[in-house]
Amino acid sequence: MSEWWQWLPKKDADSLGFAVVGIGRFGSAVCRELIRNGVDVLAVDSSEKAIEELRQLEPSIEARVVDSTDEESMKEAGVLEMGTVVVGISEPIEASITTTLIAKDTEGSRVQHVIARATSDLHEKMLKRVGADRVVFPSRMQGERLGLELVRPNLIERLELDNQTGIDEIKAPAIFVGRSLRDLNLRKNYFVNVLAAGPAEGLTVNPPAKYVLEEDHVLVVMGLMEDLQKLPQS
Repeated sequence: MSEWWQWLPKKDADSLGFAVVGIGRFGSAVCRELIRNGVDVLAVDSSEKAIEELRQLEPSIEARVVDSTDEESMKEAGVLEMGTVVVGISEPIEASITTTLIAKDTEGSRVQHVIARATSDLHEKMLKRVGADRVVFPSRMQGERLGLELVRPNLIERLELDNQTGIDEIKAPAIFVGRSLRDLNLRKNYFVNVLAAGPAEGLTVNPPAKYVLEEDHVLVVMGLMEDLQKLPQS
């Protein structure tokens, strides 16, 4: 299992908010997933049409027409006040590279984490060279997954059983460590059922109530999506 969580922003970056630059299919998917999880997001694009289409889908979103290759425009729009910036621009390549550089290198920028979209291996290499912390390759599914990762940093995997119910595999939150499943009583306190627990390489299925969670343990829990999202973060 790939350790994607090592690339996620720290909590102080999360608290500064999220911006998505480039509202194509990928960027829109990131925005929708962030909003679906109750997170405020600033969406910007150089195309007024793209911004209007996003507003029609998500009327509550803060969306602005911005030239992301212009440093002053990025400052005025508030993008550089965000802790995490997702650069969803695909073409032209120069625009995504310049946007990434502005976010990471502008004096006074509060951006701590840039996730940029690439369309080729060379594009990926150039983005990393100008400071991108993580580079992803585009697809709608990956956009939705990225949005979920940003708001659920302890989530390892998710299996959606239907539109309401799912199974999450998560790293045990710090406040769970050293406590037994009986003490935590996740069914009563969080309305989720524990299916398995323990080290990632040796999970105990249907663990007993006396099972004590340790650091780096994993929990596999099942419940309604809205209840799964309320579980504490690491």
